Amino acid sequence: MTPETFHALIANVTATIDGMPIDDALASFLNQRFPAAGPEFQSIAAACREAVAAGWMCEREHGGIKYGRVIKPCPELHGFSVDVVEMADVVGPQHAHPNGEIDMIMPLEGDAKFDGHGAGWFVYGPGTVHRPTVSDGRAHVLYLLPQGAIEFTR
Repeated sequence: MTPETFHALIANVTATIDGMPIDDALASFLNQRFPAAGPEFQSIAAACREAVAAGWMCEREHGGIKYGRVIKPCPELHGFSVDVVEMADVVGPQHAHPNGEIDMIMPLEGDAKFDGHGAGWFVYGPGTVHRPTVSDGRAHVLYLLPQGAIEFTR
């Protein structure tokens, strides 16, 4: 798995959702179009596992969370950035999503849930705030952020 191959996998998703509102309807659409058991989702999940093992994804660690920005916002991804975290039964730092956040939840061990949601897609709309939490196991979570916007809060 190379960064270029990973970029192409994500570009397929962002091209499909380009221009759509970042809301609950988008989560439903993504779960239908790219279901957790489907080939595209599974290819991205496998790519994340391989890239973490290779050391170029989730290369930083703090507070029991491995993380990293994999791709900065760019035209090829329709203005989205890509971050990936690896979390296991931990609560992360509170942050806000000025433009929303699209989460791809990929359980690795146990019945891992991200903010109470299992394998699949979940969307936080613009202006939302949360403390990302993985419970019941270990998971990778991929974040698509419009224009890469995220604000860490207290």
